[in-house]
Amino acid sequence: MINTTQEQRKLFIKKDLIELSQWIDMLEAINVELNNIQKLEAHVIHNKSLLFAIQALRRKNTLLNGAFCRYEQQLLQELKYGAREYTLIRAKEHEGKRNDYTNLILDFRELKQAFYKILVKFKCK
Repeated sequence: MINTTQEQRKLFIKKDLIELSQWIDMLEAINVELNNIQKLEAHVIHNKSLLFAIQALRRKNTLLNGAFCRYEQQLLQELKYGAREYTLIRAKEHEGKRNDYTNLILDFRELKQAFYKILVKFKCK
């Protein structure tokens, strides 16, 4: 029984690590895309509200990426040395991280939509 419980615990943590790795990869891709959007804003559009929105999302992205990296270290430590059971509480903690990720993705989509609306209206002189 103990061996099965330990194996399940490790399996659940590995699943969380895989998902977390995907989130971190996406946050890094968002950072690259934000850089590109900011360059276009600076060189072509010159819209202060868009600039502030980009900067705010960049900060949020950076903070979330840092939190995810710390969470990844915690999971790796738990996988290697821990014995804490994978309970509903732990699953809810991970679900909270998923919600944070989802909210950032939604914010990013909103920013891109605003950027595209401005870009479509923009005319080169």
